[in-house]
Amino acid sequence: MAVSEKPSLVNPPKMKTFGRLLSLLLSAVLIFVAASGIYWIAKRIEENRILRKVVERLSADSRIAEVLVTQSRYNEITKKIETTIKFLEYDAEGKPLAPRFFTFQGNIIQFQSLVIRFQDRLVQTGDKIKGKSAYLFLKAFILDREKTQVFELTEANEIPGGYKIPGVKNEFEEKLWDEFWKYALDPKARRRAGIKNAQIEAPGSMFLPGTIYTIKIEHDGGIRIDNEPVPEILKGEKI
Repeated sequence: MAVSEKPSLVNPPKMKTFGRLLSLLLSAVLIFVAASGIYWIAKRIEENRILRKVVERLSADSRIAEVLVTQSRYNEITKKIETTIKFLEYDAEGKPLAPRFFTFQGNIIQFQSLVIRFQDRLVQTGDKIKGKSAYLFLKAFILDREKTQVFELTEANEIPGGYKIPGVKNEFEEKLWDEFWKYALDPKARRRAGIKNAQIEAPGSMFLPGTIYTIKIEHDGGIRIDNEPVPEILKGEKI
């Protein structure tokens, strides 16, 4: 009597095909996971790079003027220290303008300025025109009750020296600055122009010989005065 063979439960060719499909599927999953991981890491690196740039823009500052005491002496008539300063302003491109000299009876001097802050998003993205606070020097002064001393630096509604296009006089430039003053003084116009606020600031310091005072504007803020000693090699020299 012949013995019949039992049928195989699994077809070997099909098993091999299934194994290959499973292997390909696992490989695809691993590749996807690896690619996702690389994408996530790259995304985080790019986000951190952008964040650093945003922080740099928000915390950056620019030099806008320097001040040096050129003479300091006691005035026997006024019974005060007479201080002569050299005020050197820089234009929008960082180039120095013609220096100006002012003499005060006293040495605690302030600089009145109109500071215009733009919306944070404009500073964060580094907008070419509104990527940092704008400023206008208005006055240099010493408060001394009825003997207050004031020197005009920029008058309202005129084109500031630091922004004036040299050798050019045209209606467009005058119209541009006329509109600027409207934006600065009109709250509704400011909002339309992306201006956060405009206000008068008057940072000051005691100005002494042998020190260079640097006036800076913070890109997302106001004006401050830094100081450092005149380098030793320049002391006593007339350049």
